[in-house]
Amino acid sequence: MDYIANTLSNLWQQTAFTTMDWKSLVMIGVALFFLYLAIRWDFEPLLLVPISFGMLLVNIYPQIMAEPVGEQAGGLLYYFFQLDEWALLPSLIFMGVGAMTDFGPLIANPKSFLLGAAAQFGIFAAYFMAIFMGFNDQAAAAISIIGGADGPTSIFLASKLRQTELLGPIAVAAYSYMSLVPIIQPPIMKLLTTKKEKMIKMEQLRPVTKLEKICFPIVVTIVVCMILPTTAPLVGMLMLGNLFRECGVVKQLQETASNALMYIVVIMLGTSVGATTSAERFLVPTTLKIVVLGLVAFAVGTAAGVLFGKLMCVMTGGKVNPLIGSAGVSAVPMAARVSQKVGAQYDPTNFLLMHAMGPNVAGVVGTAVAAGTFMAVFGVF
Repeated sequence: MDYIANTLSNLWQQTAFTTMDWKSLVMIGVALFFLYLAIRWDFEPLLLVPISFGMLLVNIYPQIMAEPVGEQAGGLLYYFFQLDEWALLPSLIFMGVGAMTDFGPLIANPKSFLLGAAAQFGIFAAYFMAIFMGFNDQAAAAISIIGGADGPTSIFLASKLRQTELLGPIAVAAYSYMSLVPIIQPPIMKLLTTKKEKMIKMEQLRPVTKLEKICFPIVVTIVVCMILPTTAPLVGMLMLGNLFRECGVVKQLQETASNALMYIVVIMLGTSVGATTSAERFLVPTTLKIVVLGLVAFAVGTAAGVLFGKLMCVMTGGKVNPLIGSAGVSAVPMAARVSQKVGAQYDPTNFLLMHAMGPNVAGVVGTAVAAGTFMAVFGVF
């Protein structure tokens, strides 16, 4: 009987129930809620499913993120996370995004760069707010980049600035707001524009030649990386992926970067990011501050893009629909789709999607440039 009792006792001690507390149960509930949003409501499922499942795993079995000790190997997701810290996975994500993205609307309407730049105002507004709330300079910079609605850039900058303790909350906040773009942006867009402005129809974009599309990623890489070499891992990979797409001679590389490689990296990145949200690291007051600051940054960035769109509308004699300014954040192509959807609510024949794609892809570059600027300021390479 003693043998049976000891065996049962040992088995019980090996279960997760013996180490789990109420905080772990809360995080499991959060993970299940994110899974519900992703599966039931289709909120960016390619990101939320792996993130929330990583969150679920680490709060049931914390050792899955254990660091190696001596000859003892670390947990599975620890090694995935090392690729985040080394900025490998975010850079590969950018290459995949470049391979999937048509920069034609931006080339056809270069003024879209201004809308993408205006939407980055939320990042710098959140930076000063974070300092006011007690974060140091580098932590404030890592948090503020959430305003670009760009998860890979948020992870990249937090890693480069050695804000490992904040990386989990920053990444989860960034990806959550990316998923919630269709909910957060429309009220701001509707509040800041008149009905007449929402119904403005923009002229059809000019055709873009193949030569322009090939030259664009090369020229952008040279110009941006010469001015801010720290942006090379992100901007360089983004433009390399786009060159794969446009040059027409490396179709296999373009297909690999935009499909197989992209989805492998998303799985590794998402699960490892979710696994940084253990209860003892996530359920702290700092996390709440990060979530609030991220929301403020995203809202201010959206508002700044729309307001600059209104200014361009005035300066062009009513030829620019201010709604496309909200697409200046980096959530491609969801933010552009939101501009189209809101415009269509007031005029179903109004087609803004391609016009909004210009500032949308400009926002990707703009967020990377903002991250590179912070790195240059702090002397990080």
